[in-house]
Amino acid sequence: MGERRCAAVRVLVLQAAWALAGGQVRYSVPEEAEAGTVVGRLAQDLGLEAGEAEARRLRLVAQGRRASVELSGASGALLLSSRLDREQLCAKSAPCALRLEVLLERPLRVFHVELEVTDINDNAPVFPAQRKNLSIAESSLPGSRFPLEGASDADIGANAQLSYTLSPSEHFSLDLHRSEEYRESLFLVLTKPLDRETIPVHRLVLTASDGGRPSLTGTMELLISVLDANDNAPQFNQSVYKVQLPENATEGTLVARVNATDADLGSNGEVTYSVSNTFPEKGTNVFLLNPRTGEINLAGTVDYEDIRSYEIQIEATDKGTPPLSGHCKVVLEVVDVNDNAPEVWVTSLSVPVAEDASVGTVVAVLSVSDRDSGANGRVRCWVWPASPFGLEATFAGSYSLVLREALDRERVSEYELEVRAEDGGAPALRASRGLRVPVSDVNDNAPAFAQAVYTVLARENNAAGAELARLWARDPDEAGNGRVSYSVWEGGVAGGGAALPPSSSSSWSGPGWRPASSYVSVDAESGLLWALQPLDYEELQVLQFEVRAVDAGEPPLCGNATVQLFVLDENDNAPALLPPAGSAPEAGPVPAEAAAAAGSGTLWAWAAWGAPAGQVVAKIRAVDADSGYNAWLRYELWEPRAKGPFRVGLYSGEVSTARALDEADGPRHTLLIVVGAPRPPARAATAPRRGARLEAAEAALAAAAASSSSAASASSSSRAAVGAELAPGAASAATNVWLVVAICAVSSLFLLALVLYAASRWAPRAAVLSAPGPTTLVCASEVGSWSYSQRHSRSLCVADGAAKSDLMVFSPNFPPPPPGPAAKDTQPEPSALLHTVSAAALFALIFSPFAPSVSFPNLLLLLARLRSLSLRAMGA
Repeated sequence: MGERRCAAVRVLVLQAAWALAGGQVRYSVPEEAEAGTVVGRLAQDLGLEAGEAEARRLRLVAQGRRASVELSGASGALLLSSRLDREQLCAKSAPCALRLEVLLERPLRVFHVELEVTDINDNAPVFPAQRKNLSIAESSLPGSRFPLEGASDADIGANAQLSYTLSPSEHFSLDLHRSEEYRESLFLVLTKPLDRETIPVHRLVLTASDGGRPSLTGTMELLISVLDANDNAPQFNQSVYKVQLPENATEGTLVARVNATDADLGSNGEVTYSVSNTFPEKGTNVFLLNPRTGEINLAGTVDYEDIRSYEIQIEATDKGTPPLSGHCKVVLEVVDVNDNAPEVWVTSLSVPVAEDASVGTVVAVLSVSDRDSGANGRVRCWVWPASPFGLEATFAGSYSLVLREALDRERVSEYELEVRAEDGGAPALRASRGLRVPVSDVNDNAPAFAQAVYTVLARENNAAGAELARLWARDPDEAGNGRVSYSVWEGGVAGGGAALPPSSSSSWSGPGWRPASSYVSVDAESGLLWALQPLDYEELQVLQFEVRAVDAGEPPLCGNATVQLFVLDENDNAPALLPPAGSAPEAGPVPAEAAAAAGSGTLWAWAAWGAPAGQVVAKIRAVDADSGYNAWLRYELWEPRAKGPFRVGLYSGEVSTARALDEADGPRHTLLIVVGAPRPPARAATAPRRGARLEAAEAALAAAAASSSSAASASSSSRAAVGAELAPGAASAATNVWLVVAICAVSSLFLLALVLYAASRWAPRAAVLSAPGPTTLVCASEVGSWSYSQRHSRSLCVADGAAKSDLMVFSPNFPPPPPGPAAKDTQPEPSALLHTVSAAALFALIFSPFAPSVSFPNLLLLLARLRSLSLRAMGA
């Protein structure tokens, strides 16, 4: 027994090696092998190293009866967990093979193992009954044949090849017919006429032996009764009836009709039919034979997948005494019908699938089968929807669900798949299996702001902690990969209040640089931008910085947005009075009380009696730290309210005579002049002016009548008066020169404006005009009309929805002159400077990039206004 097992193992190893080369492992084991028997070294046959089977999780997928085989995780050997009975597993089918599926994970692979269970001679032949009663008429002629039911052997092959022997008898012998198409037929042959009176009953023993080694036998006793008289037995018109029946035939269907005739007359010729044997025995209750007509009807259901053919032994018996019988065989073949839909099983499923999984990744392993045969059992499989997954056939009835396209969880986070199977029958039957494949997130999306640049407007003097804006960045990833935190990244202010761009602020090393984080802060979770301190327009006008959004993925991804914070001016600075425009030494002695009031807001001026109307006697100089409208100053005379001899220019601040001065006006006048902004709320600074005090001697000298005793003092007073008049005279000469130049320039610019206007009618107009560089424009709808002031300038932006057609040029606020004497003959009059700067501003406006945005009517009005001012100045 041991040698036979060693030889069997060697054959198994050779078969396994040959099968592995062909892509399938095949083993063979005899039935009734003890539990624990090693079928084969599967891990070694699969090419795995020692210990690799357990590390890579080699396991056996057991289904149903395959549970009698197990896989050793440590050694990778295929073992029997229980005894195998080939007859129970496969009945008469040959060969008897178990198809096993072996999974090797890390990475996932599928191997198919075929285990053949070989037959051993463990079943003896068995007859349907231990005793068979036969009735044979004594008139039977020698050579008469009587069918016998043969024995059956559950084994197959040589172990099921039966031979029969009959106990010694001079009257009977056996005749065995074998054919490849039908089962063997056994007959008892009468070799010598019977004599009931000599031997009424014959007792014989029929022995069946199989072809195994050693051979097993089975016996049946034959009890033969010899009958008298009726010497013609019924005869069938054919010995074998072949019938085909579809498996979907309904109950009551006529299967076949047999017919037997008897040459005898009377009751000896009346035939009845009966079923003597049915193979397999399950067919006993499936078919119903009419004993009078010989019709066989279907009494149950037939299933091709269960039993493919039936053999029915029918006996026709007459009513003679003794009755005689004839026999025939009905062979019924069940025709396959496509009555079984395909079946789909999910053997293994690896979910969720990472969205960065490579194309070709195996997601699931499926098994597909159909119990039908031929075209009805050929199955076609596919997956719906067709993308991004597909099916690949790995073995007969086995498929792999693989990834064919790249995944994107942000587009589709979960796939509902359906594996569909269809057989080749007509009509085709279908089956499906649903799969849910979730996609796991990978941090592949950086946070993105809704805008690349955010423009934020904030008024100065805001409260600390005031909300400025709310920024939001979207990250389509989930969980930590999509959780965004915000921070102020770059930006700052250098000394003078001009905002530095991020590229400059990052490399700024000067002592006056202040980072943007000292002005603003952003909430890390909500993106709320708020001010850390009150903003001062005079210190900071534009603050440009970057806000960074970073997700919590690994590695983290980030996105940036530029924030341009514009501080809007508030009227929070009162006008400041400037000292007079430098008193030269030759201006004469200053009175003691004038010198004492120089620093208290009280200014002194002198005028001569007889001064004509319109003569400028002084000029109030003031400056406002605000910008725009808030820096536009108005000069108003509050006291005296009644009509006096003096008046103040509304916007120039020049104090001039309203009429000719005479002695009746008095020697001294006190004027209260208020300087303020043109619109509320306006903070005003009062500048009380004390009136000019004129002496009698000075009045006499002004009238050209003086005595010799007062010649010296008159000469000195005359020089003072003359000096007072010479300075305006030199300024007037300089002003005339500038006005002539301005008139020529205005005329030229007027013609040039006409040409530019005609050209602008045909040229395309830009939506927003700006100077070179990353300067952001401030719209007029937010900060007022375009203005020009002493310290700051702003560009004009015309918004689509709120365009302004007005153009206003305000008088500039000049800083105090540098300390030291200034030549009066080179110092232009402030009014002349106003006209000059206005002309220069107009020239810069026309040739600046904002010229197309100024309406042509306003331009003409401005030119006309400037020309009238120039002519008026020349007339003065």
